[in-house]
Amino acid sequence: MKIKCGDIVARLSHNKDLYFKVEAIDEQAGIAHLKGLEMRLLADAPLSDLEKPGAGELASYRAKALRLRLEVLNRSNKKRKRSGSRGQKKSVNEAEYVNLPGRVLHLDGDLEYLDICQRAYQDLNLPNCCFHVQEQKQPELVLDLMEACKPDILVLTGHDSVIRRAGKPDGPDSYRNSRHFIEAVRRARRFQSSKDDLVIFAGACQSWYQGLMEAGANFASSPDRILIHCLDPVMIVEKVAYTPIQKTIDIYTVLSESITGPPGIGGIETRGQYRIGLPKQKN
Repeated sequence: MKIKCGDIVARLSHNKDLYFKVEAIDEQAGIAHLKGLEMRLLADAPLSDLEKPGAGELASYRAKALRLRLEVLNRSNKKRKRSGSRGQKKSVNEAEYVNLPGRVLHLDGDLEYLDICQRAYQDLNLPNCCFHVQEQKQPELVLDLMEACKPDILVLTGHDSVIRRAGKPDGPDSYRNSRHFIEAVRRARRFQSSKDDLVIFAGACQSWYQGLMEAGANFASSPDRILIHCLDPVMIVEKVAYTPIQKTIDIYTVLSESITGPPGIGGIETRGQYRIGLPKQKN
């Protein structure tokens, strides 16, 4: 069966472990350029290595992905309900004050993933500004978007992957898009140098973790160069946005409770961005 752009495929050489969308095809070379459906991964594969899943297989995969998304959101909502008003004094009636979680600016190189993340932010009641910005354009646009949105939390993500080059030292040139994320982080830090006043998550699948952290990120992927889920940034953001401003985030807990865990996401001790206001204005 002929493979064409837009098809959903799996790689036979990887035991069909992940599903991808075909983004482009080099007919002369017999190579397809692929984008992960749930994982923030770009890959190339020979057309001969690709197979389209059957309708039943694809339906099962999509159902599993949807269950995971719902599980992530339900888990986050249950935690917030158990913790009440995020550690505020019991004497304060919750109805009397206004909740002010951190504001998120999310730049994503993938429009479909952006839509998934934006819906998750809305379900989590997080104020957000979300923009589809190709990875290579993020350094150019990040400052203008920060000026417009005034975020407490910045997410710079999209797609990435390791480019295997024998004998080459590890560095930005060994990755498809890490250098763009790194430069965007650097520019954001010129705008706001404090890692408590601007919390940055940066990276995608297999990104150069060390370079992103050195550039000034609070959280980044991927320490073990593994794949990360499209919702991993949301998991980190939710914890930062709803941890009170006077507390630091439990770094072990927030990383362990992400979808891919510490092998996929790393970070540093960071102050929360949740505030309350009094009195609550009457309509």
